[in-house]
Amino acid sequence: MGEEISREGVAEVLRTTLDESGVAWDQPSGDPWTFVAQLPGTRKLSTTCSLRVGEQTLSLNAFVVRRPDENFEEFFRWLLERNTRIYGLSYALDRLGDVYLVGRLPLAAVTADEIDRLLGTVLENADEPFNQLLELGFATAIRREWEWRVKRGESTRNLEAFGRITGAED
Repeated sequence: MGEEISREGVAEVLRTTLDESGVAWDQPSGDPWTFVAQLPGTRKLSTTCSLRVGEQTLSLNAFVVRRPDENFEEFFRWLLERNTRIYGLSYALDRLGDVYLVGRLPLAAVTADEIDRLLGTVLENADEPFNQLLELGFATAIRREWEWRVKRGESTRNLEAFGRITGAED
């Protein structure tokens, strides 16, 4: 059998890996077992990712998007279909219906490379599809916001990615 890694050893691997990655992170309330990283994005400003070192496993939770306003069947179907292609994580809902990426890894499997791979997977599945998820679950709200801004002469710059649903692509 392989050498078992201690909880303290995993916490040290996390500290070192997060420091070397340049990602902003902290340990709330001085909790030595919880690490909260802010992963910078391109479509989503940032993704908050919590890593918790338990007795047997490292758990990861990352907020993706709040509960959709509409188009539930297509929205959730998209998430479930994407779950079949995600490494080490899956989409899940909290009691409010907000969407998270979640995963669990045995402590013995925690390495710097594995942490880097999981954080990359978070970005790939929280940041990259973010606009598509907004279009699926919030199209009406986006259209209303677009119309409100245009009517008042406000900037629509941060809504330009949604030109297909606002009619601005024409």
